[in-house]
Amino acid sequence: MLLSSVAVVAGFILLVWGADRFVLGASATARNFGVSPLIVGLTIVGFGTSAPEMLVSGMAAYQGSPGISIGNALGSNITNIALVLGVTALVVPLTVHSGIIRRELPILLLVMVLALLLIVDGELGQGDGLFLLLGMFLMIFWVVRLGLRERDSGDLMSSEFDAEIPEGIPTPRAIFWLLIGMVVLFASSHILVWGAVNIARAFGVSDLIIGLTIIAIGTSLPELAASVMSALKNEHELAIGNIIGSNMFNILGVMALPGLIYPSVVPEGVLSRDYPVMIALTIALLLMAYGFRGREGKINRVEGGLLLAAYCGYMYWLYQAAL
Repeated sequence: MLLSSVAVVAGFILLVWGADRFVLGASATARNFGVSPLIVGLTIVGFGTSAPEMLVSGMAAYQGSPGISIGNALGSNITNIALVLGVTALVVPLTVHSGIIRRELPILLLVMVLALLLIVDGELGQGDGLFLLLGMFLMIFWVVRLGLRERDSGDLMSSEFDAEIPEGIPTPRAIFWLLIGMVVLFASSHILVWGAVNIARAFGVSDLIIGLTIIAIGTSLPELAASVMSALKNEHELAIGNIIGSNMFNILGVMALPGLIYPSVVPEGVLSRDYPVMIALTIALLLMAYGFRGREGKINRVEGGLLLAAYCGYMYWLYQAAL
């Protein structure tokens, strides 16, 4: 048990560090080749912050634990909105001005509904995985087109990405960090899944619950760090945009992996508990981002507190289910 706990902690630390190096190397390389910072931010950074979820879910499915994979995808999305944005809004109330965010949120909700239709029969098969993977590539294509159209529009998100995407890093060094990040992500995901599965078996807890809680919180640490730091720098669009992009990749990319690698039935509780919670939180985020009665979209401290309360309530629900 001690060795498994050490593996989980070490896996999380290496996972966060590997994701940071991967994003740094990939975004610097793309910028050096002349790719717009907005496009880099909307694609590479969004993918990079979801890299821990993708590697962990892929490894879990490969090792025959699809419950961890599915739980990680849904749990990370719930954690991103309720915990990450809740904490961020308590630190710095968030205001939404970006038209890009207002366009992405309805798309995110649509993606969630379409993915729900694929698994409502109680199975996540290879055909479902292929459809989700195709959706991810279509989403990347749409985001790139959106970035090309909006890069000179003066959208706040564009200027915030321009300030945050690293420049001045030599291409060989950027590629070095990109490769190091990939290797560390792969190794740490293997260590983390091994430790998590052993802990689940020791306590008699289902793989799904482990994926929804410990794994989801750990793989969401990059989003938490990125959103809080962005908010402290007064880059509110980035704080929310990181979450939206990550959640899209989680549904389309992370959910696809267990279907492709280890087709299985959808664990009990996903359709009746976890998916409805995720959609409800996404609708709440959409309403807050659009604003009410003509006011600008914002997530104030009260709303941040409500998001955190919702997360605590959901964790208690999972605790009751695990008993």
